[in-house]
Amino acid sequence: MTIQTICVCGAGTMGSGIAQVSAQSGFHALLFDVNPAILQKAAASIDKNLQSLVDKNKITIAAKQSILSRIAFVSAINDCIADIIIEAIVEKADAKAALFNQLAEVNHGDTIFATNTSSLSVAAIAEKVAHPERVAGMHFFNPAPLMKLVEIVRAPQTSEAVIQTVYQLALQMGKIPVHCKDAPGFIVNHVARPYYLEALRLVEQGLCDVETIDTVLEAAGFKMGPFRLMDLIGNDINYAVSCSVYEAMGRPPRLQPSFIQEEKVNTGALGRKSGKGYYDYTGMP
Repeated sequence: MTIQTICVCGAGTMGSGIAQVSAQSGFHALLFDVNPAILQKAAASIDKNLQSLVDKNKITIAAKQSILSRIAFVSAINDCIADIIIEAIVEKADAKAALFNQLAEVNHGDTIFATNTSSLSVAAIAEKVAHPERVAGMHFFNPAPLMKLVEIVRAPQTSEAVIQTVYQLALQMGKIPVHCKDAPGFIVNHVARPYYLEALRLVEQGLCDVETIDTVLEAAGFKMGPFRLMDLIGNDINYAVSCSVYEAMGRPPRLQPSFIQEEKVNTGALGRKSGKGYYDYTGMP
């Protein structure tokens, strides 16, 4: 299968990042969102990211303009016609499957449907889609333009041709793809749960504060402490992944989601994207 046009659904931080990566890699990219304000914000974010590369002499102004010319911002689902659809919408299996079914009606018979889910079962999404053999997981990490790893997830329904195409696409994007099974949290989010949850437990028990934990772990060699990282990812997304893995693993006490993070989500303290999380980002660029 040959990929020329990539449609990314959901213009949040992850979706806009994937669209930027697609265009930087020479593909035609469509970035879809039903909210024009979010599309406008995504366009500004991509422009800012590319200008930063220009300022660092990593790309030329001409290259920046060429990349931008390969991205179209669309709000009508009938415009989402591509060789592969990569969804980065709300972390709900039914919503993802419903979107894929809508898009299957306007696309050709070979279009691939890739979910960027962090932890939901790809098989559970695929079984609700009209062409389950065309559904795979393509899990990018935040921020997508910088993070190299991409988890390529094969559900039992996914065809070999689709998996190989998605894997090769990740390589063409300059990423490091890894094959993984359709298991709770895949590889990274399964391994990473204790990094977040144990840090949250220390705060819950009053044994340490947020900033001290981040400082200690960063001094130990981690690029970002757990609380700064949760704020970057988004507490809503991180909490949803913790809940998903907890349920899928049979609710083991060691993986129980934290009430501290649940409170952050309920009060809208989602991290950088909301201006406040474990830290205050108001006034920051």
